[in-house]
Amino acid sequence: MGIRTARDLMVPLKEYSTVFEDATLKDAVGALERAQENLDRKRYKYLHRAILVLNKNKKVVGKISQMDILIGLEPKYKDIGDTRRVSLSGFSPQFLTSMMYSNNLWSSPLENICTKAAKIKVKDIMVELTEGEFIDEKTSLEEAMHIMIIGHHHSLLVNKDGNIMGILRLADVFHCINDLIKVCEI
Repeated sequence: MGIRTARDLMVPLKEYSTVFEDATLKDAVGALERAQENLDRKRYKYLHRAILVLNKNKKVVGKISQMDILIGLEPKYKDIGDTRRVSLSGFSPQFLTSMMYSNNLWSSPLENICTKAAKIKVKDIMVELTEGEFIDEKTSLEEAMHIMIIGHHHSLLVNKDGNIMGILRLADVFHCINDLIKVCEI
């Protein structure tokens, strides 16, 4: 079976959706869609769910998830705080709905979404990368899974000699583990 490493399962950077930090949210959504259309469906079972953000030197400086896009389209979420770090699980549906109305969230019709997406800059809604989101290309699958679990990461950036070469996605790791479980003989 051989040792599996981050490099074995990663999506190469050139195949992943990327935009420059000065791009608009509309540009980012288009880049995500193009990357999904061009994805090798024989190799990758799952579509991309994030966009990597590059600076002018083409260095990865952040990422935007589908959730970040939705949060970015309603700027009043900033008034609530860092919604990425707060869990509202355990609260009643009535409380969550009351939060929406008391904070006047989504009061603008969705028909205005095109105008919003064309004005919002990627750099204003991207999540900056943390040290814990980078792994070496030779990192074992076991260690990569541990980092994902402990860090609650849906992806990790794979580097070689300090340069990002790809992204290891939780979905691909899960697919690999699923395949290993299916062939088990007990």
